[in-house]
Amino acid sequence: MIRKRKSEPLEEYHNKRDFEVTAEPKGERPRAKPATHLLYVIQKHQASHLHYDFRLEWRGVLLSWAVPKGPSLDPSVKRLAAQVEDHPVEYGGFEGTIAEGEYGGGTVMLWDRGTWTPDDPDVDASLKKGELKFSLQGQKLRGSWVLVRTKLGRADKRRSDKPQWLLIKHRDRYASTEDVLVEKPRSVLSKRLLDEIAVKS
Repeated sequence: MIRKRKSEPLEEYHNKRDFEVTAEPKGERPRAKPATHLLYVIQKHQASHLHYDFRLEWRGVLLSWAVPKGPSLDPSVKRLAAQVEDHPVEYGGFEGTIAEGEYGGGTVMLWDRGTWTPDDPDVDASLKKGELKFSLQGQKLRGSWVLVRTKLGRADKRRSDKPQWLLIKHRDRYASTEDVLVEKPRSVLSKRLLDEIAVKS
C-alpha cells in the first residue's frame, strides 16, 4: 500500500507564491501556542474579485477563509466563507500590493485585527464537527460569532475543492444592522483606503 505523503504546514501557501517577486511574508516555521491571545485578522483584498480574507490563528498558522461579501454585524445575514490555504502568522501584518500575474495579484488592506477566543478550547474537534464558535476582540468586529460548514451537493463539490462555510454574527450587544464595511472602510494599520494603498505601495 502506498502511503500518501503528509503535507508540511504552509506547503500549499509556499507552492502558490514566488517570494522573489511577491512582498508577502514567507513565514517562519509554525509554532503552536496555547489558546489565549490568538491572532485574528481580516484583510480586504482587491484581486480578480474584491473579497475579505478572514483569518484565525491556530497551531502556528492562520486558518483562512475568503468571504466575498465581507462580514456582517446582522445576525440574520449569513455570509459565505470559502476555506483557503493556511497562511503564516506573519501574514497578519501584511498590507500592500501583490504583483500582477502573481497568485492573488492586487491590493491588500489590513481591515481589522485583534485576538480571538474559541468557545471550546478543542478547536480541532470543532472544525471537524463543522461548527466553530468563538469571540472576536478586534478594532472593528467584536463579540460572539460562528463558522458553520455547509453541506454541499455534488455540483457544488465539483465547482470547489475547498470546504464552504457560513460566517454568522451571534445576537449580543455588538450585533447591529449597521453596514460596518461602508461605515469603517479604512485600514487599521495605515488609515488609508484601498485605492490609496494601491497608489502608495
